[in-house]
Amino acid sequence: MADHKNQQFLLRLRFALAGLGHAVRTESSVKIQVGAFILVILALAVLRPTPVWWALVLLASSGVIAAELLNTAVEHLADHLHPEVHPSIRVVKDCAAAAVLIAVLGAVAVGIALAVYLIKK
Repeated sequence: MADHKNQQFLLRLRFALAGLGHAVRTESSVKIQVGAFILVILALAVLRPTPVWWALVLLASSGVIAAELLNTAVEHLADHLHPEVHPSIRVVKDCAAAAVLIAVLGAVAVGIALAVYLIKK
């Protein structure tokens, strides 16, 4: 297998976009998160908060998608290496899913803070 390290930036970008595309096509949770991200961008465009709120919301939202992609990668790798149900593999997969949950809760907290800010404004 070819070494993907130290490749040109555009080639590495192509690998990353291929991974994102695969996850969007095959994982319903990634589709949901990307759909939510699009809705968030539309809401920001309508609400027009200050740039710092744009940054906070987009950072939180992209963190959720990144966590979801890592969860997908962990699940695929774990299933490939150990297709049978195993308690240790279950813990790994559950922890990866918990990372997504924590990222989502953080993003929701940012959304609530933005709503409070906009209401008080």
